[in-house]
Amino acid sequence: MPDATLRNPDVFAFPRPGVAEPPIWTTRRKSRRHAGESVWLQVAFALIDVAFVLLDCAIAFLMRFARGGLYGVLLSGRLQLNTHQPISRYVGFLLLYVALVVIFCKSYDLYRTSRTRRFREESSAVFEAVFLATLLLAAFVFLSGIKIVSRFVVAAAFCLNVLALSFWRYARRRIVIRRVEKGIAVRNAVIIGAGEVGRALARVLDGNKLLGYKVKGFLDGKHLDEARVLGRISDLVRVARAEFVDDVFVTIPSERELVKRIALEARTNHLSLKIVPDFYDGLTWNSPIQHLDDFPVIDLCWQPIPTFCLFLKRVMDVILSAVALACFSPVFLVLTIWVKLDSSGPVIYRAPRVGRKGRIFTCHKLRTMVQDADLLKDSLRYRNERKGPFFKIAQDPRITRAGRFLRKYSLDELPQLWDVLKGNMSLVGPRPHPIDDYAKYNLEHLRRLDVKPGITGLWQVTARQDPSFETNLRLDLEYIDGWNLLLDFKVLLKTAAVALSGTGQ
Repeated sequence: MPDATLRNPDVFAFPRPGVAEPPIWTTRRKSRRHAGESVWLQVAFALIDVAFVLLDCAIAFLMRFARGGLYGVLLSGRLQLNTHQPISRYVGFLLLYVALVVIFCKSYDLYRTSRTRRFREESSAVFEAVFLATLLLAAFVFLSGIKIVSRFVVAAAFCLNVLALSFWRYARRRIVIRRVEKGIAVRNAVIIGAGEVGRALARVLDGNKLLGYKVKGFLDGKHLDEARVLGRISDLVRVARAEFVDDVFVTIPSERELVKRIALEARTNHLSLKIVPDFYDGLTWNSPIQHLDDFPVIDLCWQPIPTFCLFLKRVMDVILSAVALACFSPVFLVLTIWVKLDSSGPVIYRAPRVGRKGRIFTCHKLRTMVQDADLLKDSLRYRNERKGPFFKIAQDPRITRAGRFLRKYSLDELPQLWDVLKGNMSLVGPRPHPIDDYAKYNLEHLRRLDVKPGITGLWQVTARQDPSFETNLRLDLEYIDGWNLLLDFKVLLKTAAVALSGTGQ
């Protein structure tokens, strides 16, 4: 490891408990960060439960009191009740029941995305929570002496709620697994230590898709000839960049001085560090313990993720791209006809591009070049006016007449709104580069792939004519390191002005 990185190895020599304050990543502080990030997700899960409970109770009521039952209501489209009791009298009990179900589900920790709880265990917890809520409701009805609540309605609501609340949680599991299998929302991991414990941990992370990890390989100086060993422990920074690593798992915690150095490098390079513990001698004191399946792990360095802000960014992407597609559809129709009449070839140019964490996706643009433009690229590289691993020439002979107009006002990028809607791109972010340009990246350049690529970004609105790739990279990293929603709005507003000025090439 570089000497500069290890200049102060005693930075992790924490005092014993009772001597001084614990380190800044203690359980209490970390739990507050997690609570702040997950509260909106918990509220969303609770609202789904509320919706299902209301629907199930309505179905149970119609099954008991509607003429012809639920089937009769659906067939005729009319609601006729065979009871003289007003529906309003059920509302109070319904609200009480909803509150009880939410309270008991919360007490069984059913509003967190549990990556380790199996479906059978989660369904059992749902059954117990709904059973206790129904039992308390029945007890309240009995003790109050109110006779209007039908026992059939209560029993049917109980059965329907157990089924519905279990089913939607099962569906959520399947969605998470499917996303992980497609490489969406996956955290890349590298394991330090390729021994028995390290390989057992890899089997757990690879086997349980709900955990959301993809093991890229191991770092270990003693097993260099094995297939999944990516290098020595001293290669951590290089491997982390090349493999887009998010989490580092240490399975050799007894080597205390080595773990100190790994922790320092992890913090310097914004990597989350987790340790499979076998000691508690100050280094891990008061650090939170979690379980990944049967493995206890300690979060020694934790990198916070602005989950709610990223959710809002995605919502903004979906809404604005959908609105823009609708508004620009007449313009898009005219442009497609022009491109088709101007030169032979497909109207939409589909090209593989490199997205977040090196994932390849198909990027869509209105075709602005002749049909065989990609085949002519190598023969024109000597005229490249850009500095660094990307290609651009001002008077590109491959560009068509329509293409020059489209590029001047950035109209060729309108189809990328569809890529934003699909989730492959964002409205704002680093521009996606072709695969042949990506192949020329060095390790530092890979940092720009930590986020989704965008239609526009800081480089487009501040230094579009600057030929230097280093300027492009600097602005991309400035955007990544200082990102917030307000910055996205500012870039979008500036993009409109830049596009209308006609400075595109």
